[in-house]
Formats: sequence, structure tokens, C-alpha cells
Amino acid sequence: MLRLTQLVMLTSIIVYAVVGEVAGSHPKAVDPTLTYAFTTLAVAFVGVIFVVRRTLVLRSAEGLAGNPDNTLTLNHWKTGYLATYTLCEALALLGLVLRFFGYNLQQSLPYYAGGFVLLFFFGPKTPVRGPANAST
Repeated sequence: MLRLTQLVMLTSIIVYAVVGEVAGSHPKAVDPTLTYAFTTLAVAFVGVIFVVRRTLVLRSAEGLAGNPDNTLTLNHWKTGYLATYTLCEALALLGLVLRFFGYNLQQSLPYYAGGFVLLFFFGPKTPVRGPANAST
């Protein structure tokens, strides 16, 4: 389920870029305040992505490696991935919103690319017992 969700969201980011080019407004003068606001928001999204991964995904993965039948830990693990994917998608949506505000593709591309790359590299990995857990 997580892998399918990841693939659908990766595809949707590509669709955002295409929709932004087809339906976005024509490039016009950009407001630097809006640029700073969106950049700050994007940096905040990336920070939250890493916090969610550390608190939900990685901790749950450690618990699942030791006890794979724990449904509560499994649900935390899945929720962590879904929250990560949602935040990556939101990052890409910032690029689409910028296109509708009149920014050009070059200015929106970092948001699309950032969301896509993070979503791609944060694919679900099966929790395995690491060397630190092997002795227990």
C-alpha cells in the first residue's frame, strides 16, 4: 500500500508541473515578499519531514524489527510514511501555487523537484534487525 501511494504521489507531482505549465498564468513581475514566504514555508516543510521521519518512521522501524507483530507500532510506522509523503506533496504544491501567482517554471521547479526527490528517496523500507539489535 505504501509503495503504491508513493508511486501515485510521484506521478501527481509530474501532473502538477504539467498543469502549472498549461493552466498557470503568464509570467509577470514577482513579489519578493511572496518568494520569501514560500521559501520559508518550504524550508519548514522539509524540517518537519525530517522530524516526522525521525520520530515516527525510524523509531517505529526499530520497534518493528524487534517485534514485527506489534500492530500499534506498525500503524505508527505507516502513519509516519503517509505523513512524510503528504508533506513532500505539499512542498510540490507550493510550486503549483507559485505558477498560478505568475511565477515561471524556473522559479517553481525547485519546489516540484524538492517534493519529488524527497518522496522518491523516502520510499518504504522493511524494518530489519540491525547490528545493535542483533544481540537482544
